Formats: sequence, structure tokens, C-alpha cells
Amino acid sequence: MAGFLNAVSACLVLLMLMAVGYFMGVWGWMTAAEKKFISKFIINIAVPCNCLVGLLNNLDRGSLAQAGVMVLAGFAGIGASMAVAVAAALLLRLPRERWGVFVAMAGLSNTIFIGIPVCTQLFGEACMPYLMLYYLGNTSVLQSVGILLVECAGSVGRQGGGALPFLRDLFTKPPILAVILSVVLLVLGLRPPEPVMKFAGYISGSVSPLALIYCGFIVYEVGLKNLRFLWGLPTMLVLRLVVSPVICLSCCTLFGMTGLPLRVFVVESALPVVSQVTVMAGAFGADEQYAAMGSCLSILGSFITIPILMLILG
Repeated sequence: MAGFLNAVSACLVLLMLMAVGYFMGVWGWMTAAEKKFISKFIINIAVPCNCLVGLLNNLDRGSLAQAGVMVLAGFAGIGASMAVAVAAALLLRLPRERWGVFVAMAGLSNTIFIGIPVCTQLFGEACMPYLMLYYLGNTSVLQSVGILLVECAGSVGRQGGGALPFLRDLFTKPPILAVILSVVLLVLGLRPPEPVMKFAGYISGSVSPLALIYCGFIVYEVGLKNLRFLWGLPTMLVLRLVVSPVICLSCCTLFGMTGLPLRVFVVESALPVVSQVTVMAGAFGADEQYAAMGSCLSILGSFITIPILMLILG
């Protein structure tokens, strides 16, 4: 029961932070320009600092041996969730412009903008190494399978496909580079100078509030009065918020994960739709409104399902 009450309290804090972004949009204090700035700052500066601090402060050389197994468990859970989503899309007979969007929404979670605030509220900073390991698997699938799915649903083709562009895009992302740098430093037994770690600590503290303000503004952009359950979205919500964590729990147990790593992975798998799906839908000419609607509904729905999940996990 204590875990459930802690999760409810954490969700209330998160909702209040989201409300800041929502009302900043209502009052005209935040526009698409500010939203773009916040997104770039979080992904390119704040999250890499968060990775550096979280990994170096919570992992050591000995614990790296388990990291590979955890990444495999994450890939297995995400792959199984995507397969179930494909089967559901076929059964629902979704139109082409929504099919790939549906699968990407149901199979991939928002590990950064929602994942970092939720997990740090629930588990503290000790969760960061495991969150980043899950992020590695989630973003790898998003940048490969996710993009292909949304592209197939759209009317605008993508330029420069292939393995090399995919690897270049993946391994030039600042969060991925920060993870790689942190792992190299752990292997070598090195640590950045203390001023650098303090700087990274200050910057990383901005991730959670800014990410939630960003999500609140997205809800404002769609409009609460415009939210409605388009065909397939109720099924997508069940897959994203209920079925996905069950699959992840099974895969993690199969790979021998227990304790905090398992709970972090399961919560990460139960988070709302990854925000990039909406961006990709607009870029490739797929159903952007469908993606935006699914994203907002999943954000609001997660604040009901996460406390229940914490009660089950104990």
C-alpha cells in the first residue's frame, strides 16, 4: 500500500508540473518556438548530463557485466510488444495511414520526457542506470523499425535509408554518446573532474520539470475538448499501458532480472506513447492527428495505470 500511495503522490506532482505547461499555452506564454527550444535543450544537453551523472554515480565496473543481459531483456520485451501490436492492427483492419502509427504507438514508450520524471519520482536517482539501458533498446527500435512503420503509413518517402544512415543517426545522438562515454569511463576506472560533475548535476536537475512542462503543452496543443477515442485508440491504450508491462515483466523474469532493475524496466514499458511518433507522422504524411490524439490519451491514462502498477509490483 505504501508503494501505491507513493505512486499516487508522485503522479500528483507530475500532473501539477504538466499543468504548468498547459496553462503557459493557455495564457500565451509558451508557443511552438519555446516548445522546440525545450525539446532541443532536453535531448541535446540535459539528458546527456543526466546520463553522465546517473551512470557514474550508480554503477561500477563490476555491475557492467549484467548490463548486456538487461539490454537483451529490454529488446525482447519491446520486440514482443511490437509483434502483439502488429497482430492487433491487422485484426482492427486499420487504414494504411494509421496502421504503422498504431503499431509504433502501442509498441514504444516515452522513456525520456515521461520516463525520467516518473522513475526518479518513484525510485530516486538510483534508477538512472537501468532507465538508460532500457532507453538504449527503445530508441534503437524507434529509429529503425518505428521510422519504417510510420514511413509506410505516410505519403512522403524518407531519403537516405539503409544500415549506415541508421547507425550514423543512432550513434550521433547526444544521449547515446553520453551513455557510451560513461561506460568507457567506468571500464577505465576514470571519472570527470568534480566541477564537470557538479555542472552536469545542476543541468540534469532540469530534465524532469522541463519534460513535463513540454508534455503539458502538447496536451494544450491538441486541446482537452478535442480528445476523443478514434477507432483503434482504446485498443492501443490497453496494449501500451497494460499489455506491454506484462510482456516486459515476463521477459525480465525470463532473463533473471529482479529488484530495482526489474521494476524500472516494467515501469518504463508502461509509459505513454513516445512523442517522436507524432513528429514522424507529420513528417512522412501519415495521420498526425491520430498520433497526437493517442499520445495525449496515453499521457492522461498513465496517471491512472502507474499507481495501480506500483501496487502490483509492491
